[in-house]
Amino acid sequence: MARTQRYKKIEKKVASKTSNAFFSFFRMIKHAGQHIFKVFDSKLTIMIVPHSQSKVINFQTNVFALALSAVLVFGIVASFFYFDKKVISSSAEISRLTSQNRETQASLDELRDENMNLMQAAKRFQTSLSQSLSLLGITDSSTVSRASISGSDLSSLFNTQNTVTGSVRETEDVKQLTSYLENAVQPVEQIGKMLESQNTLFTEIPSIWPLKNPNAHISQAFGANEHPITGQWYVHKGIDFSTFRSGDPVIATANGQIVTVGFDASYGNYVIIKHKHGIYTRYAHLMSASVAKGQFVSQRDTIGYVGNTGVSTGPHLHYEVYIGSSIVNPIQYINVKPSN
Repeated sequence: MARTQRYKKIEKKVASKTSNAFFSFFRMIKHAGQHIFKVFDSKLTIMIVPHSQSKVINFQTNVFALALSAVLVFGIVASFFYFDKKVISSSAEISRLTSQNRETQASLDELRDENMNLMQAAKRFQTSLSQSLSLLGITDSSTVSRASISGSDLSSLFNTQNTVTGSVRETEDVKQLTSYLENAVQPVEQIGKMLESQNTLFTEIPSIWPLKNPNAHISQAFGANEHPITGQWYVHKGIDFSTFRSGDPVIATANGQIVTVGFDASYGNYVIIKHKHGIYTRYAHLMSASVAKGQFVSQRDTIGYVGNTGVSTGPHLHYEVYIGSSIVNPIQYINVKPSN
């Protein structure tokens, strides 16, 4: 019982001290607030004394109004500097975007020029493909014509409506070109298959240049020419190829068998190859031959080297083509110029 009374006394004492502490704190806050109010409510008199004899101007205010005015002035000045900085930053950004826009416009103009070049190249491709298909007897009604029906033919590419402008037109052009090329794959594949099936025929007919050097050129054509030594007109029975030097490889223009390896006062060192279908080819003025009579050679095999033997004014190859006993213009059979 005594212990319980002691606990109650302690509780009352603690509660009393806590209550006194709260009251003391609130009184202190109250006094501080009153003090601050008195300070801000303090009266001030501001006098403006002109240098002249004019009347002195004075007005009364208090500390609170003066402090509030100072805060407002500071806020206005700070806002001015802040927005001025923002304006400068925005001007720099606008200038950067303007420059970037000019560069983008220049790139777009360049892209449009390239797109126009692409369309022109595509038109040439369409013409060439149509001619090739016609020559090879491949009908394009199932491929290219179908592209025309679906609006993807290149003819529609160059008749785009005037209402389509800007990047939309370029995009539409590219889409139509893509569609056309996709439809052109099949006839091109047909051409490839036909060439592959005719590969044997091409190797049996003299169809390539007889010199391996890609820089070779025709120095004298077939037919009526002025003789380089006598100056008289005569019929040149072949084509002269030159590289301006001796020693360049001479290659067989088709598969065949070597029937002659010899020397002639006019032709110099020469080689004759017999091909299928009654075709013969002669290679004259050689520095030397690298094949023997009776040897079988394939198209592009080296058979000798450019020289200056026989009646010749400089290093070159004299090349002839015969069908049976009749000499023909070799240019009718030459289609491919070696690349290496």
